[in-house]
Amino acid sequence: MTDLENRLRTAIGITEVAAQVAMGHFRKSPDIETKSDQSPVTIADKQTETAIRDGLARAFPDDAIFGEEFGQSGAGSDMWIVDPIDGTRSFIAGLPLFGMLLGFLRADVPQLGIIRMPALGEVYAGAIGLGATCNGDKIRVSDCRDLSKARLFINEGDKIAAQEPEVFAQLIHAGDLRRLGADCYPHALVARGLADAVVDFDLQPYDYLPVSAVVEAAGGIMTDWQGQPLGMGSDGRTLTAATPELHAQLLELVAT
Repeated sequence: MTDLENRLRTAIGITEVAAQVAMGHFRKSPDIETKSDQSPVTIADKQTETAIRDGLARAFPDDAIFGEEFGQSGAGSDMWIVDPIDGTRSFIAGLPLFGMLLGFLRADVPQLGIIRMPALGEVYAGAIGLGATCNGDKIRVSDCRDLSKARLFINEGDKIAAQEPEVFAQLIHAGDLRRLGADCYPHALVARGLADAVVDFDLQPYDYLPVSAVVEAAGGIMTDWQGQPLGMGSDGRTLTAATPELHAQLLELVAT
């Protein structure tokens, strides 16, 4: 087993344990705090991240960890990046579409990613050179090359409409099938070949870096709105596409 295979297998196990922590609070009206950016956080977010951090510290004691709730611990070029509950608003509302994200970066380049959907019983995983899976079964993106025929998700549509109204006006007429969404699940559906593209907005590194590793391991593309590779310093506007042709059309659209 290679180092990356070992890391991926171990990380899947860590998220499986942490998912039980999150589900222990789901639909039980946890206390809600408001962070400085006005986003909500619950005890479930904090306890779930603690469970992930504890597992990582035992398995990979020399690696740095960067998480949404507790920031960075450790230093070095090997770093895990954690979003314990991606979609806290969905979690609070009892919607089962919240996720759990865990990624591993080496010199700021995503090496592997996990998208776990605790309430759905699904775990998407992928790594460089290893392909991508859903619940252990191989998955791959679709072969859609034409935006007019694409199944398109517009994530954070309210924010795009407010801050990029011209882009939003184009998006709501793009694709063959459009859905307004949020959080990580639409990206997982692209990796699985059930959706073809996602336009996303106002994300943090722990939102997009684990996801990008899964999407790209499944054969897709995920970049910023300028077509540049995603990194810790990206501006949080992302494009996910199944094929290069579809990605090029999305780039043209968001450049409106």
